[in-house]
Amino acid sequence: MSEPRVRRAEIAIEQTHVDRVYARLAELRTQAEAMRSKGYEIGMGAGREAIFEQASMLFERDMMVFHANQTLQTLDAEYEGLVFGRLDHLATETIYVGRLGIRDSEFDNLVTDWRAPAAAAFYQATAEEPMEVVRRRVIRCSGQNVLDVDDDVLIADAVPADMQIIGEGALMAALGRSRGEKMRDIVATIQKEQDEVIRAPWRGVTEITGGPGTGKTAVALHRAAYLLYRYRRQLGGAGVLVVGPSGVFTSYIERVLPSMGETNVELRALGEVLDGLEATRQDPAPLAAVKGSLRMRKVLLRALRETPPDAPKDMRIVYRGEVLKLDARELEKVRRKVHGHGGPPNRSRIRAAEALLDTLAAKAEQHAKEDGKSFEKADLVYELGERIEFHRFLVEWWPVLYPAQILRWMGDEPRLAAAAKGLLNRHEISMLAASMADRSRGWSVADIALLDELRVLIGPEPKRRRSQEPVEEHPSRSGSGTHRPSHYDEYSHVVVDESQDLSPMQWRMVGRRGKYASWTVVGDPVQSSWPDPEEAAQARDHAFGTSAARRRFTLRTNYRNSAEIFDLAAKVVAGHAEADDLPHAVRNTGIGPDVRMVDALGLEGAVQAATKELIDSVEGTVGVITAMERVTEVEGWLAGQADERLKVVGSLDSKGLEYDAVVLVEPMDLVTESTTGRRVLYVALTRATQQLTVLASNPDWLPH
Repeated sequence: MSEPRVRRAEIAIEQTHVDRVYARLAELRTQAEAMRSKGYEIGMGAGREAIFEQASMLFERDMMVFHANQTLQTLDAEYEGLVFGRLDHLATETIYVGRLGIRDSEFDNLVTDWRAPAAAAFYQATAEEPMEVVRRRVIRCSGQNVLDVDDDVLIADAVPADMQIIGEGALMAALGRSRGEKMRDIVATIQKEQDEVIRAPWRGVTEITGGPGTGKTAVALHRAAYLLYRYRRQLGGAGVLVVGPSGVFTSYIERVLPSMGETNVELRALGEVLDGLEATRQDPAPLAAVKGSLRMRKVLLRALRETPPDAPKDMRIVYRGEVLKLDARELEKVRRKVHGHGGPPNRSRIRAAEALLDTLAAKAEQHAKEDGKSFEKADLVYELGERIEFHRFLVEWWPVLYPAQILRWMGDEPRLAAAAKGLLNRHEISMLAASMADRSRGWSVADIALLDELRVLIGPEPKRRRSQEPVEEHPSRSGSGTHRPSHYDEYSHVVVDESQDLSPMQWRMVGRRGKYASWTVVGDPVQSSWPDPEEAAQARDHAFGTSAARRRFTLRTNYRNSAEIFDLAAKVVAGHAEADDLPHAVRNTGIGPDVRMVDALGLEGAVQAATKELIDSVEGTVGVITAMERVTEVEGWLAGQADERLKVVGSLDSKGLEYDAVVLVEPMDLVTESTTGRRVLYVALTRATQQLTVLASNPDWLPH
């Protein structure tokens, strides 16, 4: 039976059990409602009894109603995703793990509460210490419906022949069943190296590196679950933040790491880290490189200190019959003086008012001396400081600043050029100004880090009025409905996946959320799409803090790709990576990549034909990977092939994902669109688990 059919069959099996659980839940709810009604009936009849008996009955009523309401509240609170795990042991019955312990009418166990000792293995069992668990299954539900399952195999050579394994655990089971000692050794090696990472100390920084298909993400998420259980007192209250590269990727994380009864795991893509905003659009690589550079912090600081475009150009105010004037040059001098103190502008209005009054006083004193009159500065400060026209001028001249407002101002190229002088070249300024001027497509992922940097530089905004720029509350993505304060920075543990792609500015943004945190950081330098790894490393180390203990683990076994597919990917990236940086693919299928040279004019038909071939030959997912700028075009080509298994994805968005079969369109487009071209192509070539078809009109991408 094919993997998709096996998956559907296993989902149906789990659905049967989940249906049974919710049926029992309905019975318990009915019983609790009946108990509450009985309690009220007792209270109604109490008036006809003696006073002593009445007091006793009222107490009995109150206790019945209290316990009934408490039961109903618990049943309602734990209704969503009640069952999320299953443990299959060596010699004992299967245990289902969930948010609440439930027994049937015969007192047989239907669901074990995740807090019970019997459920501990769901969090604590590893390949090194499996706690007699053969298979650990994650069950993903929405309401009462089972959506998917995913398995870990902890004792590979003990998997019964009739036990079906879903997900990456299927390979472990297959290798474990193999009669050859070499395959058994591979299983032991893979599981041992992953187990060491999962159980590493929680304090400090744990870095996990490894090539495609080595299970980095799965290991990191199992580590998060293990740490939450093992160190609940240290980590539980402040919460755990998981950051991934895209919304598609965090959806995958939600499948691997369910809520598990927790209320403190928050999942966010890089475009969602700043509260109230969600960006999915990627900038072209050269523009993203500018926005992500640490140079941008200085550009932003200069930009916010410039005179706002709508600010008054001069000031006129009457004091004791004489007009005091400050021209644009004098006002700019005052502004520089206020900014020279270094405080956030949104907290500096009082200082700005004082500086304006000092300048006006100096001018009034000069006039008084010229006229031979006496002058008291305190009188001027008191009188002008109380006037409504002074405060109106101040509000216009030193307005409240908003991050989005600053970036929009940078769409004016001459204004941006002044702020970027000596930091960006002319071409970079033009690119950046054009991007900031065009708001028709909303913010890009790279813009979010700039907005967060500005949020800190300008200081907190005053309480918003409806006429001001609203920022929606950003709910937790933990699935629990938990809400944290805006821009929460007290997470106890932060997990960063695909860390090699974070720009320096994004590291600064994520680092603010982990001021007091320990870290688990997952990445592969060979897959990096960031052109300046040294600059990124500097920002990353700043995010971790200088005193943080560091430990590094490298996973070296690729069990996603066949050896035939990975051999091509390794040759393509060979000039950009050391041999030791590449994993070893252990699975041979005998099916090599299908590389087809096509005419550029016939590319559309070639893509359609190759996609149809793969849809017909595999029952799983088919990914069509193309350059970012061609995604919409290729989607149009394949509009007639309506199949839910088919996905068209851009090169950068394919990172972290996998498909049973892949059509890679024009590999040279991937090389030329990125500043780290062959590394991006390496990523695209390693997304397929079974079959890979490459369509190319230009052979320059091929290894020599």
